[in-house]
Amino acid sequence: MSLFFGRPERRAPFSEPEIPRPSATGGTFARVTLARAEASLQKVAVWSATDLIASLVSTLPIDVYAGTGKARKELPKPRVMVDPAGDGYGVGDWLYQYMMSLLLRGNGYGKTVDRDRIGNPTQIVLYHPDEVQGWRDEKSGLPQWRAGGKTVEPQDMWHRRAYPTPGRLLGLSPVEHHAGTIGLGIAAARFGKQWFEDGAHPSGMLTNDKSLDHKQARTAKERFLASLSGSRDVAVLGQGWKYQQIQVSANESQFLETQRYTAAECARIYGPGMAEILGYDTGGSMTYANVEQRSLDLLTYAIDKWLVRGEDMFTSLLPEGQYAKFNRAALSRTDLLTRTRAHAIALQNKWTVVNEVRDLEELGPVPWGDKPNEGDAPKVKTDDK
Repeated sequence: MSLFFGRPERRAPFSEPEIPRPSATGGTFARVTLARAEASLQKVAVWSATDLIASLVSTLPIDVYAGTGKARKELPKPRVMVDPAGDGYGVGDWLYQYMMSLLLRGNGYGKTVDRDRIGNPTQIVLYHPDEVQGWRDEKSGLPQWRAGGKTVEPQDMWHRRAYPTPGRLLGLSPVEHHAGTIGLGIAAARFGKQWFEDGAHPSGMLTNDKSLDHKQARTAKERFLASLSGSRDVAVLGQGWKYQQIQVSANESQFLETQRYTAAECARIYGPGMAEILGYDTGGSMTYANVEQRSLDLLTYAIDKWLVRGEDMFTSLLPEGQYAKFNRAALSRTDLLTRTRAHAIALQNKWTVVNEVRDLEELGPVPWGDKPNEGDAPKVKTDDK
């Protein structure tokens, strides 16, 4: 029988091979550890990319439907799509947590706390992804689970994965597989901070062509600093003493080139074009036409696959014949003129009615707005000519 949503579980023909761990190969990048999922968020590009995707998915309107075409009708949302955890924070808060779990660890885990009369989950409390271990039993081939050090019955464990690969129970973790790039970026930022805060470099060198013992060197240093303390006078050196100031550019001291490179690479973990969408320097030029396309590129290359996964996830929680659908049109925030033209074209071709347009613009209905326009509507220009 199913462990998740009514599908038969088949035994894997072989044990799962071990995944190499880049973070455990010896190089720690100045003690950067990504053992906890949140640690990778120290890299601003990782935070920006994951927050953008999770925020958009969790704030887009989502509805429940049955049927297609003319038979399609909208249904009331069940409890699991209003407040999945039953904690009062709502579906948006739950979806954000779920998405961050997928984006950082490639897996979302939860405990099914309640079900409806036909067995569909109605309340799911999410686990932190780092607290869950899952594997297949070598004899039965069925999944086994532990969360927070305690065994969880398979029928109570709710699991969804991203980045699946054949023969593996769990999805791949983006942070684990890109630990080198993320760790290097964090280490470069830490070093730049330490360089200025802790004096990671000397400001100058006082040298002499004679051999000095420790006491003589310390005395020379103290006298030189005392002569300059609180004064802008010129220092006079004699007997072979030379002073050389050490100049280090901000670019070199803060590894700015390294940070730019790793920022763009970290953004690309979450989709092609994500670096450009977030504004990271990638060596190419950003034109006005590129900027206008950002919303479409964001939906096409970075967001839509997560929306599809979210729709499949919620659909699996609904009774047979019902399905969930995000309103992707809400992502296309355009200017007033563009929206007006789009509405006019839709009305002109009788794709919609006035009250539907007014509802999109958050305006109240009018008595005559439920019927298509009669006759030929004025033609609408589609360009600025």
